[in-house]
Amino acid sequence: MVSTLIEKMLEKSKEVFLLAIEIYNRPTIKYRVEGFALFICNAWELMLKAHIINKFGEEYIYYKDSKNTLSLESCVKKIMTNENSPIRKNLLKIIELRNTSTHFIVEEYESVYISLFQSCVFNFVDKMMEYHNIDMSKHIQYNFLNLVVNIKNLDVNEIKLKYGDKIAEKIFNTKNDLDKLAELNNNRFAIRIDHYLYQTKNIDNAEATFSISKEGDQSVQIIKSLKDPNNTHKFTMKDVVKIVNNRLN
Repeated sequence: MVSTLIEKMLEKSKEVFLLAIEIYNRPTIKYRVEGFALFICNAWELMLKAHIINKFGEEYIYYKDSKNTLSLESCVKKIMTNENSPIRKNLLKIIELRNTSTHFIVEEYESVYISLFQSCVFNFVDKMMEYHNIDMSKHIQYNFLNLVVNIKNLDVNEIKLKYGDKIAEKIFNTKNDLDKLAELNNNRFAIRIDHYLYQTKNIDNAEATFSISKEGDQSVQIIKSLKDPNNTHKFTMKDVVKIVNNRLN
């Protein structure tokens, strides 16, 4: 009976995992951030509960003196007891997003969470093998595990005009918090995708060519170092006013 329950949980977990990837990579779906967060959390919950039953017994997937089963957050904390685990941190952040998406999520969150989503996909595949000896490559080719990225840089003014100051502030605060966590953790928390342009005098190694001329219609300026404006100019007007007032006081 227990083995049958575990098998059903794992079959549904695999199906929901594939659905999460399919939703995210389908270009016609507008709410792919919310859809992915919902289904990937469901996949993890079923997989972790199956692992809890295997390791501790069926009664341990329930809250004490209750017929309700554990939430995903409770499952994560029960299995991943190390609070510094990047996988645990990754899942808890995506759970936060899943919970928030029931209220309101904007499409710009995609550029904020994509690095966490990609790590979450790879982490799931690894844990399926570790906990249940299930090779997900038998269900989906590994090249399809890469999430399709269709994002652009966040523009403060554009987002403020579109959603207002409060939502814009929320988006950028979330991005700054996740960026800081990404720097402190490894690829198990977030897989960052950075693009760099390098200047070379060897035309055979170049993918594009340019020339520097003051008389040109499109002048080119050489930038010595790459800087993220969200780091160099991270304060909103409201933050600046608050800081100045505090210093004056």
